[in-house]
Amino acid sequence: MVKLAPLTRLIATFAVSIWAFILQSPLVLTGLAAIIVMLLFVVSGLRKGGRIAGSLALVVAGLIAVQYLLGTDMNVAIAGGLRMVIMSVAFIVLFASTRAQDLTTALVTQCHIPYEFAFLFTSTLRFVPDLLAESQAVQEAQACRGYTSKGGLSRLVAYLSVVQPLVLRSVSRSETMAMSLELRGFNAGKRSFLTSVALGATDYLLFVLMAAVTMVLIGFRAGLIS
Repeated sequence: MVKLAPLTRLIATFAVSIWAFILQSPLVLTGLAAIIVMLLFVVSGLRKGGRIAGSLALVVAGLIAVQYLLGTDMNVAIAGGLRMVIMSVAFIVLFASTRAQDLTTALVTQCHIPYEFAFLFTSTLRFVPDLLAESQAVQEAQACRGYTSKGGLSRLVAYLSVVQPLVLRSVSRSETMAMSLELRGFNAGKRSFLTSVALGATDYLLFVLMAAVTMVLIGFRAGLIS
């Protein structure tokens, strides 16, 4: 995974998400989810990967329970939950193993996407872990000041109290980033990139493999292959 080009990792992430939508069997989806979760442990480590997997498992269990209570068939509910796990973990693996700068370079130089859109895409995704870290920092700061919540409605109110400082810090961060970009010549015109994101033989081989797997799955789903 480390030796793959950023574009290959991005395409693999979307390919896995497409496979998750095509596949219907909960058993097969469980196997695909297990592979993706193992990749998560490889790139994030056992401790961090375990926390992420545990949090996702709780969310997915709640989602499956809600769907089942609303009358959805259990197999369909489980398949929906597994799809959520696969797509979420696939993107987490992508951002844990790939620098945002490399993704931006790949989108601009290899996909020919305008730099402004590529930067917006990667910056938006980079804000997610930053927001989670700031949310944790705000909660710890409030706990140091003696602010506690026991659960139920008080816990919900406690989350609301985190929103205001979180929004203010995010706005301040956005203004700082905008000023920094202007000072560094964001709108200066033509750009060059220091990092190399060239594709290798392994990347092209994986492109062919992912395309073949996708076509086979579509064939099975459409009934063209039995």
